[in-house]
Amino acid sequence: MDPDLRKLRYFVAVAEELHFGRAAERLHIAQPVLSRQIRSLEEDLGAEVFHRDRRGTLLTPAGEQLLEDAVPLLASAEALVRRVRRARQDTPTLTIGFMPGITLTPATVLFTGRHPTVRVRLLRTSWGDQAAVLLDGRADIGIVRLPLDQRGLQVRPLFREPRVVVLPAGHRLADRPVVTVADLASEHLLQDPDAVPEWRDVAVELRAGRRPDTPVIHQVEEKLELVASGAGICVLPLSTASFYTRPDVTALRVDGLGPNEVALAWVASRRSPLVRAFAEAAAETLGRPGTSDLGAGAGAEP
Repeated sequence: MDPDLRKLRYFVAVAEELHFGRAAERLHIAQPVLSRQIRSLEEDLGAEVFHRDRRGTLLTPAGEQLLEDAVPLLASAEALVRRVRRARQDTPTLTIGFMPGITLTPATVLFTGRHPTVRVRLLRTSWGDQAAVLLDGRADIGIVRLPLDQRGLQVRPLFREPRVVVLPAGHRLADRPVVTVADLASEHLLQDPDAVPEWRDVAVELRAGRRPDTPVIHQVEEKLELVASGAGICVLPLSTASFYTRPDVTALRVDGLGPNEVALAWVASRRSPLVRAFAEAAAETLGRPGTSDLGAGAGAEP
């Protein structure tokens, strides 16, 4: 049996929402239609994928396995369509994903000099989608910040750079040239604690069990707005903090904080000569250690 991609998309929506009504709204279909499609999928697979009762909807073990396999399969199908459509165009195109704070110009200039007939497009990414845009074909290659889920990807290190803490300009620590992780133990981090394990291991709010809920933040600008308002602190790569300067926040070097790793990434199964060519151009121009120190204040240059 060949899997029906439409049914798989319906399944993933229900699996992510764990609610048939919300999933139906998200898919813009009637809930009875969605229920019939899921039952049809279960008949195709010969396995129940959801356990439904009055208390709600839960994945069965078979459903958990299906979700693990369905997400990359659907992403591959989307990538196939996107790449075929791009291939039919008269002008070859290379789309490059990049994380905030990373300057691509040296690499793109070198690449376009070697491949003048190729149209280069840039796609800004975030921590949440820097791998997804590669897997679903929105980008051909990406300059990513580690860590990320590397399943299905080829990853090539470029350089490391320091991470800094960003504080409100009037913060008690703002006039120091450098702070320690211990100095930040009583602060509220506006990020997933696992993203900054050095802080997580000493954080007072985690030890006391009183960490407030933190909304999901997708953009650097959102983080800086919250920092400036006194809602908490954030940890950023040096280049990002230097790029997004504003007078009401300050960035400080932190002793005991590990560096951020920047790398190239692309789908491991791809054999595109253009992807390889850009990887070489990026390695030649960007693949140098980012070891500059941070001076006092957010305006320090990398």
